[in-house]
Amino acid sequence: MSTAVPQEILDALTDVDMPKLPSEIASSEAIRLAGMAVPVYRAGCVVVGSGAAGLRAAVEMKRRGDDVVIISQSAWGGTSACSGSDKQTLHTANTADQGDNYKAMARAIRSGGAMDEDTAYVEAVGSSRMMASLQFLGLPLPQDPLGGTLRYQTDHDEVGRATSCGPRTSRLMVKVLAEEAIRLGVPFYNQTTAVKILTEGEGSGRRVVGMLTMRAGDRAEANPLGIALFVSDVIVLAAGGPGELYRDSVYPNGCFGSLGLALEAGVELVNLTESQFGIGTRREGFPWNLSGTYVQAIPHIYSVDADGVEHHFLAQYYRSTRELASNVFRKGYQWPFHATRMLDFRSSLVDLAISCETAAARRVFMDFNRNPLPVPGDLPFCLERLDDDVRLYLGKAGAGQEMPIDRLKHMNPLSIELYRRYKIDIAADPLEFAVNNQHMNGGIMVDTWGRSSLAGCYAVGEAAGTHGVTRPGGAALNAGQVFGTRAAEHIGASGKAKRAAAGDMSAIAEAGIAEMLTTLRTGSPLTVKSVRSQVQARMSEKAGIICDQESVAQALIEARRLNADIRADGLAYGRAAEAVRGVQWRHMALASEAVLSALDFFIGNGGGSRGARAICGPEGESLPHARTGPLEEYRFRREHEEDRNEQIVVRLEGDEMRLSKRANRSLDETARSFFERDWPAWLTGRIYDLSVDE
Repeated sequence: MSTAVPQEILDALTDVDMPKLPSEIASSEAIRLAGMAVPVYRAGCVVVGSGAAGLRAAVEMKRRGDDVVIISQSAWGGTSACSGSDKQTLHTANTADQGDNYKAMARAIRSGGAMDEDTAYVEAVGSSRMMASLQFLGLPLPQDPLGGTLRYQTDHDEVGRATSCGPRTSRLMVKVLAEEAIRLGVPFYNQTTAVKILTEGEGSGRRVVGMLTMRAGDRAEANPLGIALFVSDVIVLAAGGPGELYRDSVYPNGCFGSLGLALEAGVELVNLTESQFGIGTRREGFPWNLSGTYVQAIPHIYSVDADGVEHHFLAQYYRSTRELASNVFRKGYQWPFHATRMLDFRSSLVDLAISCETAAARRVFMDFNRNPLPVPGDLPFCLERLDDDVRLYLGKAGAGQEMPIDRLKHMNPLSIELYRRYKIDIAADPLEFAVNNQHMNGGIMVDTWGRSSLAGCYAVGEAAGTHGVTRPGGAALNAGQVFGTRAAEHIGASGKAKRAAAGDMSAIAEAGIAEMLTTLRTGSPLTVKSVRSQVQARMSEKAGIICDQESVAQALIEARRLNADIRADGLAYGRAAEAVRGVQWRHMALASEAVLSALDFFIGNGGGSRGARAICGPEGESLPHARTGPLEEYRFRREHEEDRNEQIVVRLEGDEMRLSKRANRSLDETARSFFERDWPAWLTGRIYDLSVDE
């Protein structure tokens, strides 16, 4: 019986066609603001972003009878629709035979520290419902003959809660949710970029009243920038993470997220020190994570210098061929860089070595047509001479083929097909890659219903800072679905989105437009290109996987200076379409300063290495070693246990970033619900804690 995957299956799981968007509902209202004819759109709730989390929120609100619209910079162009890996992971509750339960899963989700315990439990207990509803909508998660979901182990996952549709899991999630949103009649406004949150009130009484956008479809002689006003008392920020922050990034191009937008509105952010970095192909070609079977096939990894000379550089770091090959394999489920895994010749030494080669202006490749070369003086590569865990995994997978490309083809033919669709044949040619920024674990601070510190403003998906230091692979996809549903439930219970907002927003909107336009000045010496270059170089070179106190402090000074220059001189733009980028790069400059402020605050208060970054310095207690000896310049601080129990909060006040700490919210694991006692709180809506919004 043939085990070859039919071409139609390969097509369905790698080349996912997205649904056609419905026709936009034209504005029936326009007002004169700042000398322009500005169209007005009214809604009960505006969801910013058309990825999996935003679509989930919109679908759940529409089902509950809310008046909801979606605005999107580029529908089907964001991280959910355009990102993935070899078998992109969805992390959900497993069956009891794996020793699993919701509290155990919550402990695993929050095990990296700096994460609220109640949030972790919400994600765990909500995961079963989330997965079942996605399957109901048509998400093709793989099953065994008796209906069980196929599972595997992923990074920061000791139980095996991972499942996958293949490399395009999140795009398939977007597809089924988008089809449902269209079926329910949710209006989409594409090519619509949120540029300013409008509020009224002071202090703790401030609340959302609308959103200014720039829309390509609303550009006209009387409104050359396409400024439009969305009037709404409720918004859901679901525009993903700040993908443009880093030059070395695996995000799709044009992913700006909403952190700068939120900062400008005075919304509190949290855990901006926490990100994920890992190996992936560069964004100039086809940005993609190289985790899972790409590295479990154990390809040969090498670099090429300016003269075209190959360097077997990993042999300088690992003591034996067995150790080198086994740790390349482990990048499959230890994909994110983690400082402690640089020690004892473990898997993050691979990331450090690749990063050093890139910094030395060498290009790094993986070749699936060659096995790893031997470490000098050692035996050659052999599948029988691997660490026990690696040998056992490959044996169970039936991956005993002689060459990496054949092992990869056997374990995951979709991974080869995916690159082929982007005119890259990894079966024939080596694949260039680097260590890239991949995910922001911090973001907008929210409670267990997705509420931010600004009344009427919710955040879900990567925009929400719920993840803490580390998280199991695929937990972010789960969190976006769970909190998209939670936010929708809370908004529905409040009743604030049942009908389109009807207030007069003229004065607030005009002030907002005037403030926004101070950023856009045709005569400014600052350009979008120059700001982009400054921000991305600074973040990649000073706030990547290797940091030190002096470099971060200097980077923060430079980031503050850039924002002061933008406030003084604005940003120049040429075509009207570039004005949108001008506002977005002001937001990215703010987000960069916020991240560096949090990182400087953390390091300055003695914070140690954890998760995405090694905090290096001569006072460090931990010293990585290579085969050639100790790596003194990468001596790093250990993480302090007390730092795991708190989070750093950042808020923009005037022109200053204000920083503080707060303790993780706790969860009483001994508490037990009781039906008759607790049912009335559900019936009356007390579970939604609506009093804080009144």
